Amino acid sequence: MTGRVLYLIRHGQSDFDWDGERFATARGDQWDPPLSDEGRDQARQLAKRLRVMDLDPYVIYSSPLRRALETARTFAREVGADVNIDDDLVEAHIGGWEGKPFEEIVESDPEIVQHVRHQRAIWHRAPGAERGDQFRSRIHGAVERLLADHPDHNVLVFAHGGVINAYVGMLLGLEQEMFFLPENTSLNGIDVIGTVRALRFLNDVLHLTDPHFFD
Repeated sequence: MTGRVLYLIRHGQSDFDWDGERFATARGDQWDPPLSDEGRDQARQLAKRLRVMDLDPYVIYSSPLRRALETARTFAREVGADVNIDDDLVEAHIGGWEGKPFEEIVESDPEIVQHVRHQRAIWHRAPGAERGDQFRSRIHGAVERLLADHPDHNVLVFAHGGVINAYVGMLLGLEQEMFFLPENTSLNGIDVIGTVRALRFLNDVLHLTDPHFFD
């Protein structure tokens, strides 16, 4: 059976000053900012890279959150492709921390600083947050469903840092919430051969650091 590739792609930089309408999910409302100016530039650099990659045939899926959808559509518009939205690809719901600045979170839980300093998980400390095992199960199920629905295509999934950690973490047998911090617009590749999933590369942002490779 011929192999193909699953690309898990993080969105561009968010507009952290945005404080508008949130996105409603079954788990609660979620912070839903658009891309910042820098994020839009990152998305354009990513699109330029994807255009010269050997992707055909491929399908594009995105989280419904604006930052992921804008990133996906930047590429899709240039190649005349459709973006399919899948609600199950939305980022983990972090309950009472949704949309709050880090300083405010620390004020409510001073131990957070120590957790961050020592590389310990923090999401589970958020009041009303989605449980880690449920989040990983949701993401794994969604991605595997997309792969099953498109058995002859490379699959591009535009999503979030937590989503990437959830799927790849299960692939590697890691249970922690986050084991690495994906860069904005990073490409994270998984080879798909039948039922086999083999990690190809993580956190690739060559289109940002060395854009001349994709001229």
